[in-house]
Amino acid sequence: MSSRPPRRTRLLSAVALATATLIALTGCGSSSKDAKASTAGDAKAGVTLRIPDPGNNGVLALGKKDGSLDAALAKVGAKVSWTGSAGPFAPAAQAINAGQLDVALGSITSAVAALGQKPSFKLFGATAPDLAGEGILVKSDSKIHSIRDLVGKKVACSQGGTSEYLLLAALEQAGIPADKVERVYLRADQTAPVFAAGQVDAWATWATYSVPALASGNARFLADGRALGSDNYSVWAVRNAFADKHPEVIRAFYAYLHEAGTKEIADPAAYINVFTDSGPTAYGAEPKRIQVDFTKQGATVEPIRPADVDRFGKVAKFFLDQKVTPSLVDVKPHLLDVASLAGATG
Repeated sequence: MSSRPPRRTRLLSAVALATATLIALTGCGSSSKDAKASTAGDAKAGVTLRIPDPGNNGVLALGKKDGSLDAALAKVGAKVSWTGSAGPFAPAAQAINAGQLDVALGSITSAVAALGQKPSFKLFGATAPDLAGEGILVKSDSKIHSIRDLVGKKVACSQGGTSEYLLLAALEQAGIPADKVERVYLRADQTAPVFAAGQVDAWATWATYSVPALASGNARFLADGRALGSDNYSVWAVRNAFADKHPEVIRAFYAYLHEAGTKEIADPAAYINVFTDSGPTAYGAEPKRIQVDFTKQGATVEPIRPADVDRFGKVAKFFLDQKVTPSLVDVKPHLLDVASLAGATG
């Protein structure tokens, strides 16, 4: 790899993204004073688990609608508070560190970056990489047909997480120095129109954004996660203080995720358009078909096992080698062995 720093274009500030999403996550009145009051009231009112709102799709969306998550947590004297909305892991990690959120879902790639920032959370569950839904997109009529064709091109990605990992992994696999491709840093939720307008030549992303792009007929995968040999696990994080005080709640929440995830793989359609079939959060027929196919190829959340720890370490080393992180992030001290807790599933 070249020792020269890669060319990078920042169209939107990652700091601004983190700040904006942190405001969204705490916009339900969760000030530090409120958080302290809530904690003080736990003994009398029961335990509240604060989770980002799941939106219209997935196991938590259905669990919110049918009350099954509430029922599962009620067995251990807990209840759910939906705080803000699900989004990038970096700002969610900030909210956890600030004591304003208890659990959040992200990727191991984004978690590695967050773990280098004096975290106050641990990872307690992992889902195998979405090899079908993540990857590098190009326009359907693009003349780019191989990773080597990206040389000299602009590729949109989010900084320090899934999409930057996918791009850098692709370049390394093809033996291309990272500085031969221009990384255009964009918020994932604002990249689609830039990609559609041809302002970038490719887009490294994951299923949340690849599904609608593919469904439009205007995009195709140059390489998906399977072709790239991705080790981009999804991971669940929990605030240290919460896990220490309420391990039984984390046991129950993990068990719910594991069981519900297994059911989702068997019947993906039941977990799509949970609250509405219309509007900006709803999938039409083609996006739904693609998402069903991707989900069937997926996996449910499992305990973090030794083989996973080794893979996490390799991701951390890769990010150091690629100068994404300034130093090697040791993931091991930040793992919670949920499988060793009595009553865990998996």
